[in-house]
Amino acid sequence: MRRIRFDHIAIAVSRMADAPAFLVGELGGAPAHGGPADVYTFGQWRFKDGGRLEILEPRGHDGFLHRFLAQRGSGIHHVTFLVPSLREACDRAGAHGYTIVGYDDSNAGWQEAFLHPKQALGIVVQLAASEPESSDAGRRRWVAPPGPSNPPPPVTVLGLRMRARSRERAETQWARVLEGEASLGADGAVIYRWPGSPMRIVVEIDPARDEGPVAIELESVRALALSAGPHLALGAVFTATRKAVLGCP
Repeated sequence: MRRIRFDHIAIAVSRMADAPAFLVGELGGAPAHGGPADVYTFGQWRFKDGGRLEILEPRGHDGFLHRFLAQRGSGIHHVTFLVPSLREACDRAGAHGYTIVGYDDSNAGWQEAFLHPKQALGIVVQLAASEPESSDAGRRRWVAPPGPSNPPPPVTVLGLRMRARSRERAETQWARVLEGEASLGADGAVIYRWPGSPMRIVVEIDPARDEGPVAIELESVRALALSAGPHLALGAVFTATRKAVLGCP
């Protein structure tokens, strides 16, 4: 039985060529796949344990990324979940009060729809149904922007830390609609996991603050040079914990 999978975190930037210096040179990521679409180009980098970060660069003169970057600047744009049935996932979201936007099932190899950030806790949520064999050809064609030579060992991308105004709102979206399994973290945040997915969603509950992404969380056996605030080129905040290595202090 196929289950929902948390697939990747997408970041919008003006120039994809600026991303490998950090994704490869600091985080040790390896190019996975990518290519051009109608009004954007995308590229994904893979990390230890299977987590993936996607970079989106606008193409042409107008499109959703042009508007996003003009209004907000570079930063986290969306999260993508692979679903067994796009229609069933959208029906479930609609039953919980979400309005589906951008529904497109015209391509059997990649069907998609979106939850709007105004309803979806301050982030675009992409729902996608794909056929693995249809995506392999696209992966072979992509040539990634060059990154630093001799990159360090890859870090683990644990997932995305979010903020919601109530536990009920978080539970509706991540558990009831997207069928994540919830547990309570040591800091009181709610952790949502999807069996078979390398990444998680962690939600801080704070009724007094805006909802939306907080940081991309990493784990590493080595020290990382991370900005105290948003990364200059990527616009996202990255935080890291050190993973203890057996036999090391």
